[in-house]
Amino acid sequence: MKTHLVKADGIELATEAFGDPSHTPVLLIMGAMASMLWWSEEFCRRLAAEGRYVIRYDNRDTGLSSTYPPGAPSYTMDDMAEDAFRILDAHGIDKAHLVGMSLGGMIGQLAALAHPGRVLSFTAISTSPMGIDTSGLPGMSAAYQEHAASGEAVDWTDQDQMIDFIVRDTRALAGTRHPYDEAAARALIERDAARSRDFISATNHFMLKGGETWQGKLAGMKPPLLVIHGTSDPVFPIEHGRLLAETVPGARLMEIDGGGHEIHPEDWDAVISALSAQTR
Repeated sequence: MKTHLVKADGIELATEAFGDPSHTPVLLIMGAMASMLWWSEEFCRRLAAEGRYVIRYDNRDTGLSSTYPPGAPSYTMDDMAEDAFRILDAHGIDKAHLVGMSLGGMIGQLAALAHPGRVLSFTAISTSPMGIDTSGLPGMSAAYQEHAASGEAVDWTDQDQMIDFIVRDTRALAGTRHPYDEAAARALIERDAARSRDFISATNHFMLKGGETWQGKLAGMKPPLLVIHGTSDPVFPIEHGRLLAETVPGARLMEIDGGGHEIHPEDWDAVISALSAQTR
């Protein structure tokens, strides 16, 4: 798989594409601290086999894209939303379907609001609504909060400790429906760390701000919206996905029974089928 490094406006964004460029384009936006590798190559190929031109990319501070000093990100989620269009421009694509996971789902919301004419549809996976009051929704599960708090004891400059914590994180994020595969998770995380320009810089994602321009405007989202959300998500409980779908007129909601804050391989068939229908 050949990596295409997009250079625009002083930043670099690493991308990879699957399928026929003449097919309908689908841009995948991953979540916090996760490079494009978290969109599995097999997942991308299977989606491309549905007649789609699939592009995945490294967000800023992940993988081979531009990195910033840890603790000092000089960009916002709005900047990351614009990155999606920098990538489309570099690939000569005017309009595309966007799919965002977790933080990527928030970035995708901002992108769809900012440039509705360039977004054919948007699919939000395991995320929370932007620009509306979510204070009445359930927060992180107690178990996940306990896990997250344990991160304070991690020496984030020690890559081995960082990898071990992220492995534990994938277990804490897992749903109740399918078995957890620790060996596969560790292999992915070690590969991600080895490939990254500066693995610790990914922690900048937890300090990001943005979206203020779009306060109160979510209901005006124009691109068709599909929300995919696990009923056992420990980070954004299912009520977050339901509220997002309820807020945007015409949105559809696909609940994954027992699904966590993840796209589990055993759910790929259902997710790819839904994405195929959404991007048809």
